[in-house]
Amino acid sequence: MRFFKYRFLAALSTMVAMMLGFIPSAHAVPSFARQTGMACAACHTTFPELTEFGRAFKMNGYILTGMQQIQSGQGGGSEQLKINEVPPLSAMFMTGASNMSKPLQDAADGSKTQNGNFEFPQQLSFFFAGEISDHMGVFSQITYDHASDHFSIDNTDFRYTTHGKFGSADAIYGITINNNPTVEDVYQGTPAWGFPFISSPVTPGSIATTQIDGTLAQDVAGIGGYTFIANHWYLGATLYRSEHAGVDQPYGSTATNTIKGLAPYWRLAYHYDFGENDSEIGIYGINANIAPAGVSGVETDKYTDNAIDGFFEHPMGKDSMVFRGTYIHEKAKLDASNPGTSDNLNTLKVNGEYHFGGNKALALGVFRTTGTTDTARYQPSCVASDAVCTAAFTAFQAPGFGSANGSPDTTGWIVQATYLPWQNVQLGVQYTLFSKFNGASTNYDGLGRDAKDNNTLYGYGWFMW
Repeated sequence: MRFFKYRFLAALSTMVAMMLGFIPSAHAVPSFARQTGMACAACHTTFPELTEFGRAFKMNGYILTGMQQIQSGQGGGSEQLKINEVPPLSAMFMTGASNMSKPLQDAADGSKTQNGNFEFPQQLSFFFAGEISDHMGVFSQITYDHASDHFSIDNTDFRYTTHGKFGSADAIYGITINNNPTVEDVYQGTPAWGFPFISSPVTPGSIATTQIDGTLAQDVAGIGGYTFIANHWYLGATLYRSEHAGVDQPYGSTATNTIKGLAPYWRLAYHYDFGENDSEIGIYGINANIAPAGVSGVETDKYTDNAIDGFFEHPMGKDSMVFRGTYIHEKAKLDASNPGTSDNLNTLKVNGEYHFGGNKALALGVFRTTGTTDTARYQPSCVASDAVCTAAFTAFQAPGFGSANGSPDTTGWIVQATYLPWQNVQLGVQYTLFSKFNGASTNYDGLGRDAKDNNTLYGYGWFMW
C-alpha cells in the first residue's frame, strides 16, 4: 500500500509539472459554443468559471438574441416557432483518483477500507443547454453517479428574459424555473457554482451543512424572477417546494425532510467595474420550514439562512487574479426533531486564483464551519456491528463521519493546479488538508481518527463535448 501511495504521488507530481510547462492552442466546445459560434473562452476563463460576458449571457437566458440591446433597453424580434439547426446537446465525463492520508474504517466491522480509489467515471452528464426561442433558454443536466450507479436530474434552470427600462435605466427582466437555490446566480461565490468546482468523492465532509449550501439541491423545484438594472443591480427571488426524486406525490407520512408551504429564496447584488477590474458584493438567503418525518405533523424544523458574498477580478495582460468568498449564517429552530433546541451554523469559504492566460491556473481556498455543540444532532462514529450503535445507526455515524464531542467545527484548505490542453479538456491536481474536523483535531469521531487523516490528494480529468 505504501509503495502504491508513493507511485500515486509521483504520477500526480508529474502532472503538475506538465501543467506548468506547456501552453498549447485552444479550441471551442459544446452546445453553447455551437449555438453562438464563439469559443468557450468568450464565457469562461477555466470552465466553469464565468467571464463578464458569460455572466451576461446567463442573465440573458442562455441566448444571444437581444444582448446587443442590453445597453439601450431595446428588445429583439419575436418568432412563433424557432427550431435550432444544431440540437443544443452536450456531454461531460469526469474521472478521478484519490488517496487519503489514512484509510477509513469499514462501517460493518471496523477494518480498513481500500485507499487509492479510482473512479471511471466519477461522473457522466448529458446536457440540454441553449436557446429555445428568442427569449427563452435552458441549462438542463442529467447525471450518472458512479457510486449510486444510476442517472438522476442534476442542476436545471429554464429562463425567459426580456429587456426594458427601470425608470431611465436599462434593465434585463427574467423568469427562472430551477431545482437548486443559487443555481440561477451568475456570481460564483454562492454555493451552487462555488469553489471547488470539482472535488474528491471519497473525502469525508463536515457533519453539518446549511440548507442553502447544497442540502436542498436537486430536491426542490421553484419559480422566481430576477432583474439586472443599469449594469449594476442584480435582484432576484424564487419560491421553492420539495420535489423528492423516487417518491410518489402527494407527500404523506413516509416523506422525509419535506418543505411545508413555500421556502422563499432572495438575492441582492451590486456589480461594479472600475478600470479593467470587475467586482461584486451581495447578500442572499432562504427560509424553509421542513418536516423531518412526514408532513402530517404540526411542528417543523425552521431554518433561516442569511449570507453575504463577494467577487473581485483583476486582469494582468493575458493573466488575471480572481478572489471570491461567502459567509453563511443559519439559525435552526428544531421544533420537530428536537423540541426546545435552537442551533446556529456558520460557513465561511474564501478562495483566490491566478490564471496563467486561458489554460492554466493555481488556486488556494480556505473553508471553515462552526456551530452550536449538539450531542443529539451530531453523534460519534460507530460500526454497525456494535450493539449500542445499531439501533440509531445513521450515515453520519459511519466511521470517519461522526463527532465525538457533538461539535460540527471543521477547518481546512484546498490547493489546486489546473491545466487545459484544449478549452474542452481540464486536467487538475488538488490537495485538501484539515486542521480540525467535526469538532476536534484528534480522535474527532471517537474511534481514533484525526483530522489530518482525511487529508486527500486528488487528480482528475474533466472532458466536455
